[in-house]
Amino acid sequence: MSILSPDSADFIHNRAAPLPVVARLSILGSRGIPAAHGGFETFAERLALHLVARGWEVNVACHAEGPGPHPAAWRGVNLSHYSPLTGGALGTMETDFRATVAALRRSDLVLTLGYNTAIFGLLARAASIPHLMNMDGIEWRRDKWSRPVKAWFWLNERIARFATDRMIADHPAIAAHLARHTPAERITVIPYGADAVVAADPAPLARLGLAGKRFATFIARPEPENTLLEIVSAFSQKPRGVDLVVLGRLGQNSYHDAVRAAASAEIRFADAIYDPAILRALRGHTVLHVHGHRVGGTNPSLVEALGAGNPILAHDNPFNRWVAGPAMSYFSDTQHCAEAFSRLLAPDADLTPLAAAARARHAEAFTWPAVLEAYEQLLLRWVPAVSRGIKPAPRSMPATD
Repeated sequence: MSILSPDSADFIHNRAAPLPVVARLSILGSRGIPAAHGGFETFAERLALHLVARGWEVNVACHAEGPGPHPAAWRGVNLSHYSPLTGGALGTMETDFRATVAALRRSDLVLTLGYNTAIFGLLARAASIPHLMNMDGIEWRRDKWSRPVKAWFWLNERIARFATDRMIADHPAIAAHLARHTPAERITVIPYGADAVVAADPAPLARLGLAGKRFATFIARPEPENTLLEIVSAFSQKPRGVDLVVLGRLGQNSYHDAVRAAASAEIRFADAIYDPAILRALRGHTVLHVHGHRVGGTNPSLVEALGAGNPILAHDNPFNRWVAGPAMSYFSDTQHCAEAFSRLLAPDADLTPLAAAARARHAEAFTWPAVLEAYEQLLLRWVPAVSRGIKPAPRSMPATD
């Protein structure tokens, strides 16, 4: 297992070196770019633009939304749109299969984001095309999935061992999990990135009725493994003098009904928001970011909170502790969370040290330039194999803590 960082010998050696060859890369597994959905889409956009600026030819597979025609390129990145012929999960599998087959015809190497249809990666291995895969979180552990879906994800996680040349984990705990069934030397740890938010225009907060108010934020899908019910219940135990803004679309199901029933008048359900100006304003002016994720690796929402210098209250698990660092506050259950709210949101609470620790942790490990360069350096290791028609021998890299 290797962890790429800007301090590694490979970075120092390659930073000033010219690009050895212009390679054709296909990025599969996201909904597509320009980003309008979530972490994988944002990452695909940032990486594609970074590589195009370095002389790569990049094609991003996109799920077509609405009737065409769809653009064939965006800011120098080639786009391939796929409209599913069927709905639901089968439609996703169908478009992933078509995108994989097309990528094999035009790519020197393939990067897949997520292992949900890792079985199609066997086609790349059969075609001797280098295939790298970002393994995301431990999807089959998520409570929201039915047993058949969990079994499918579990199977594809195992298949990924045979369908990839290199696995990419965004967190050391994910790498350790993968190493239980994959040789550690085939796993590289590269986390997610975020921009630093130094200043944010507060004007968009007026659209949410938050102008001039103190508020905390929860930005995540409202699902059981994100601990939303426990957080809302804890916050609502008594008046806080602060609103908790919950970003995430609540529907009509028993879990969401329970969340609504537990909420006090200080809980603001703001639905899902993708407007960059509003998100930046929320990040830039929140007094506390609450993060309840229990499953997964380096979560984009938590990294973005660090980049904005947000004091953080997070569910206590190895994923969140590694990302946010030891200076932040953590909770294990509803009562513990309620006590943390009372402490952190007290009128005399000084959260300045937590804000400084957030910015320091972001600068240390999660800036986009470092993350994108790490990906490029990893991809470059496979480019010579394309021109020679052989696979490169694994090269060890110095690990950093």
